[in-house]
Amino acid sequence: MIFSRKRADEARDNGVLDAEETPSAPDRGPYDVSEAPDAPRLDLGSLQIPAVPDVEVRVQADPQGVIQQVVLVHGQSALQLGVFAAPRSEGIWDEVREEIRQSLVADGATVQEVDGERGPELRARVRTPDGPTDLRFVGIDGPRWMVRGVFQGLAATEAAAGPLAACLDGLVVDRGQEAKPVREPLPLRLPREVAEQQAASGQQEV
Repeated sequence: MIFSRKRADEARDNGVLDAEETPSAPDRGPYDVSEAPDAPRLDLGSLQIPAVPDVEVRVQADPQGVIQQVVLVHGQSALQLGVFAAPRSEGIWDEVREEIRQSLVADGATVQEVDGERGPELRARVRTPDGPTDLRFVGIDGPRWMVRGVFQGLAATEAAAGPLAACLDGLVVDRGQEAKPVREPLPLRLPREVAEQQAASGQQEV
């Protein structure tokens, strides 16, 4: 995704593309905030989560409302989301994916790289106290950002991803204009009213 956008940006900067010739927005997300279609979403700052029936959004946040983890849950499946700064010139998923693979192998996991519907991804089986668990790591490079998703449980197979895949398809990234080191997590915050409730109750998980 990032490479087609990059070429379009360069062509536009060089006067090759007119406004009428600008490529249309992608037909599914994660979208950059500049090209996202209107839809109801939960605004967490750098990430906006679409409203999908029967999907629960769980976040862990500090007392100031800064989010450390976002997990979407549907039945016995889950999708953990992360969003990171990336350079304008190139994507970082290839490099990040290899580091994840090496880390999983070092921990004794069985890992396979496959071509999924979103491109190269990792599928792994890891040992947990509850027994073996299947994971699927996907990465989407956008303009100056990368979204990493980790499907767990039944959703680790594409055929069973269902509503969680729909959440990824409708996700929106608001990168902002501030310069950030490559791979730095983009800031996530609870909506103000939720943060106030959390602070009053002293809970870390919402």
